[in-house]
Order: sequence, then C-alpha cells, then structure tokens
Amino acid sequence: MATTTAAQRREQAKRDYDAFLAQCPTRELLSRLTDKWVALVVPALADGPQRHSELAGRIAGVSQKMLTQTLRTLERDGLVTRTVTASVPARVDYELTPLGHELFPVMVAIKHWAEAHMDQVFTARAEFDARP
Repeated sequence: MATTTAAQRREQAKRDYDAFLAQCPTRELLSRLTDKWVALVVPALADGPQRHSELAGRIAGVSQKMLTQTLRTLERDGLVTRTVTASVPARVDYELTPLGHELFPVMVAIKHWAEAHMDQVFTARAEFDARP
C-alpha cells in the first residue's frame, strides 16, 4: 500500500466533498451559511470587532438569543472569534477570522444582489400569484 502525505490526504478530502451527495458534510455548512442572520452578521463584522450590543443595534429584528446562537455557530465553524477583555463588566468582542474574511465577499454579494433585485422578485411573485 502506498504511503500518502498529509497534504495529499487533505487534497483528496477536498475532492471527496460533493454537496449534491446526501451524506456530504458541506450540506450542513451550506444550511448554516444560507441562514438570514449569518448573511447579515458576516457583513456587519467586516469593519472590525464589535460587541454583541453593537451588532444587535445594527441588525434590526434579531433577538438576543438568535444573535448569540448565530455568533456561537460562526465561532464553532471558525468564521468568527470571540474575545473577552477583563473589565467590569467584562467586554466581549466578535471579529471575523481570516476564513470569515474570505466568506465576506460572497455574503455581501448575495446581500447586494437581493437589495438590487427585490423589485424584480416582487414582480415575479405577483405574476405567479395572479395565475389561474
């Protein structure tokens, strides 16, 4: 049996991921990344570290619980870091990791596309709903 290097094993693993396959772990990641709160939190963090309250103020409609869940998920996936600074009260900042910064252009492009095409989507929905 031939020996493979760690780099070769990583490259093979990359080729093995196929989101069209039901058991592929990328499906879970895609599900997370397409969450509306993730699509708003990632662009909101692009300008640098922010506190939970700053994010909550910037992202209208997100509950404290949902924002906390979203940030924890992003932290677990390596997209966000959480830094606690000892003070009274303790200061907690969230920031995109290098991996999160790689994701940012994709998320902001989707956000901008949605904003630019909403009128067309409304028209398409109205036409669809008016069908007999």
